Amino acid sequence: MTSAGSPQGASPDLPDPAGMRASDAERERIAEVLRDAVAEGRLDMEEFDERLNAAYTARTHGELEPLVRDLPVPGSVAPAPPTPAGPTGWRERIGGTPTSRMGIAIMGGFQRKGAWTVPRRFTAFTLMGGGEIDLREARFEDREVVIRCFALMGGVQITVEPGVDTHVSGIGIMGGFDHGGGGEGEPGAPRVTVTGLALFGGVGVERKLHKEEHKRLKEERRRVKAERRNELRAERRELRGARRDERHEEREERRLSLEKERRRDDY
Repeated sequence: MTSAGSPQGASPDLPDPAGMRASDAERERIAEVLRDAVAEGRLDMEEFDERLNAAYTARTHGELEPLVRDLPVPGSVAPAPPTPAGPTGWRERIGGTPTSRMGIAIMGGFQRKGAWTVPRRFTAFTLMGGGEIDLREARFEDREVVIRCFALMGGVQITVEPGVDTHVSGIGIMGGFDHGGGGEGEPGAPRVTVTGLALFGGVGVERKLHKEEHKRLKEERRRVKAERRNELRAERRELRGARRDERHEEREERRLSLEKERRRDDY
């Protein structure tokens, strides 16, 4: 049996891989392929600059894949490595004994950041206080993690790296529960579900790179722009040199022509 209007054997419920959101890690992998290509002479600097800018601004796999379609890349963007989180992969960050299962801030604050282990269920409670939960360097007790936030006249800020599969389902009553930080993650990445209640308070979820990674990407963009400027300066110098040579040849031709005319006049 097949669904009405669906071709034989098709799976209408499966999402189109080309339309899936691209992560920062996938954009960076494409950028690495482009850098290798320009180093090998497969791309000139102008085309490299155009493709690199397109890679960093791409939103979906369908926008990334054409940038390397004509380059020797093993596979495409969609079938990314199953454990791509940095040099070690997500698998090495799954498992371990939880550091803590609860954070409480009553007219004060709490922090969970750095190299800590997130439990399967973590509860954050703030009353006229604030809490910070940073998962960018954390390990995860399990691949499925639920963070329950209860902010009563207080706030909780959660930070995840872009590759984490993040889903936000909390409710804000006379307060705010920011759903903007949710998004699909990379294959093999942990799934983090943020839920709870913000009453006269706020819960925010932000997808953010490590400071070091953000700095590295910024430096890389600056380096590419500097290389492009140097290329343009070199091209302009060559063009000015070619024009000087042309003017010199024109002057020499005029001089020789005048000498020939003088010789004819002498005869």
